[in-house]
Amino acid sequence: MQIILASASPRRKELLDQMLDQTGIRYSVFPVDIDETPLLNEAPMAYVQRLAAEKSAVCVARLNTDLPVLAADTAVVLGDLIMGKPKDQADALAMLAQLSGQSHLVYSAVSLRGRTHDLAVSITEVTFRRLTQQEMLAYWYSGEPVDKAGSYAIQGKGGLFVESIKGSFSGVVGLPLFETAELLSRQGIDLFK
Repeated sequence: MQIILASASPRRKELLDQMLDQTGIRYSVFPVDIDETPLLNEAPMAYVQRLAAEKSAVCVARLNTDLPVLAADTAVVLGDLIMGKPKDQADALAMLAQLSGQSHLVYSAVSLRGRTHDLAVSITEVTFRRLTQQEMLAYWYSGEPVDKAGSYAIQGKGGLFVESIKGSFSGVVGLPLFETAELLSRQGIDLFK
């Protein structure tokens, strides 16, 4: 059995490796690039579902494949504000300052196209401790926040900012394992052979 991961994210690849370890299921990586700009007044749930679904659809169309295609999208949301990847240092520092001492939600949508199209979403609450300007600047210079939604990586140094988490750690990293396993199971892909 083989599936296709429509993502260039090394974090999603690591999580998929963890999930598929010793199953005999192989996968190949075929990243797709789409416009990730939120639509006017688009709700966070609709946003991540739309992007995950578009990524899997684009991958299927480009490869013209019958193999199952797995895609995901993750967004950090503070109130109604969807925080994407930072444009530059100032943007990253502004995001981290907004998250400092606050609770926010991380939405992770997973799309699997095979015999059918299935979609699932994980929502996790993450609370940051208060951050100093010096910590935020040092974190920026570590290079870690550059390509991360909300300008942090919970599985890296950004985890030092997290006071608490309610929900899926893997969802915050970028591929919620529970939801992904459920979708694979619906498509007849058994992870416990």
